[in-house]
Amino acid sequence: MNVKKIIGLLAVLIAAVSLSACGKKETKDGWQAIQDKKEVVIGFDNTFVPMGFKDENGQNVGFDIDLANAVFAKYGVKVKMQPIDWDMKETELQNKSIDLIWNGYSVTKGREKKVLFTTPYMKNDQVLVTKKASKIAKVSDMVNKALGAQQGSSGYDAFTSQPNILKDKVKNHDATLYDDFNSALLDLKADRIDGLLIDNVYAHYYLTKNGEIGDYHIIPTGYHSEDFAVGARKSDQQLVAAINKAFKTLHADGDFQKISQKWFSEDVYPSK
Repeated sequence: MNVKKIIGLLAVLIAAVSLSACGKKETKDGWQAIQDKKEVVIGFDNTFVPMGFKDENGQNVGFDIDLANAVFAKYGVKVKMQPIDWDMKETELQNKSIDLIWNGYSVTKGREKKVLFTTPYMKNDQVLVTKKASKIAKVSDMVNKALGAQQGSSGYDAFTSQPNILKDKVKNHDATLYDDFNSALLDLKADRIDGLLIDNVYAHYYLTKNGEIGDYHIIPTGYHSEDFAVGARKSDQQLVAAINKAFKTLHADGDFQKISQKWFSEDVYPSK
């Protein structure tokens, strides 16, 4: 065999080994990588009370954070909460800047095309919040009124996909969009908007904590109830299976209920 043939065979062998190594790296499940480094990075909106937010001491706290810590404690994995732009959450996930989206993340058909969801761990509804002084007490009162919503939220998705409920009624047939609900609520208080489409859990917690629940209407909208679940990359099936298993164990042991009672004074785990 001449030198050229030997060199050619070596090149083919090297390429085959390289492709094999790359293939193994690409197909390595995210769960294994997380276990290896003993850390999982979770993307969240740090203004979404009571699911995950920064408190007055600058600490990240909330129901989802407590639940995430309890889930990964089962596997000896540390949780790192990473604040993100909520409108870019799926992009952050696909770019591997984060391992999971976990922060009152509603399951929708559109999102199911982008991420792999865990089993739901909580239900939520979209509500309309208005000041009682405005005399807006039902959805039909929003005709030609200014509405606010959060950019990238499931509420805004419902608003656009089911226009007959609110979109066709409100001023300019669209909503003023905010990066977070805190800013939107400030505008509602200042009468810069007339109503706010918001998650029920956020509205109740925020207004109750601030002693303002009696000053506002929390109005059912008619949008379908939503399931809160954790979002992962489509390839991370083992990671999702591990979270699902931990959910069941935590609820069976009563630990889920303890976390739920702390934040909601009830067990929010979905009934069968």
